[in-house]
Amino acid sequence: MSWEEISYVVASKTRKLIVLKLETPRTPTFLAKDLSVNLANISRSLSELEEKGIVICLTPERRMGKIYSLTKKGTKASDIIKNMEKA
Repeated sequence: MSWEEISYVVASKTRKLIVLKLETPRTPTFLAKDLSVNLANISRSLSELEEKGIVICLTPERRMGKIYSLTKKGTKASDIIKNMEKA
């Protein structure tokens, strides 16, 4: 996990919130409700994070109710961001 990738995540409030919230796998709808963020913004951010290898869709064959989780890289990013916020 590079600092460039951490910077990419924290540059967007939505991406950062998603990474911190996905310690438990969730659907985009759950994320939108939990984070009070528009579903379209959640979906776009999830796609961006998936392209970077930070999140993964656990149910890619489904059209609705897809479940997303952090990859190992995403878990590392979450830990780093939490430590940054503590300092």
